[in-house]
Amino acid sequence: MRIAIAGLLAALCFAAHAADIEVRDAWSRATPPGAKIAAGYMEIRNSGAQADRLVSASSPLAKRVELHVTERDGEIMKMRQVKHYDIRARGAYTLEPGGAHLMLVDVQRPLKKGERVPLKLRFERAGDIEVQLEVRDLAARGGHQHH
Repeated sequence: MRIAIAGLLAALCFAAHAADIEVRDAWSRATPPGAKIAAGYMEIRNSGAQADRLVSASSPLAKRVELHVTERDGEIMKMRQVKHYDIRARGAYTLEPGGAHLMLVDVQRPLKKGERVPLKLRFERAGDIEVQLEVRDLAARGGHQHH
């Protein structure tokens, strides 16, 4: 009985953490024929009292999904892979062109405007959250697109 109650409490605690994380405006750009990489952008909001951390992502349309940041080194912009993104308590973390982003590596096919790309985000506290990247025009710059 104690084990069952402990398991139920753990499940309720996990569900509460998942409810703290909200992903808004998840999108990607269409890719040209032959492209093997794509990028994912979004806003991750944490309404909880404890910080969380995005530790990985995956998609059935990519061999792997990496977490990247873009940084300026003098006059040169450099991209590098990171192990996680910290999402502060009652805060937000934005993935956007020219900044932090998800890199979809070895995509199976070009992404076409109007389609949705399934993506699983794994958080340290909230667990797995499934989202869909809305594929926008190749020239998209970010922000919510009205159709």
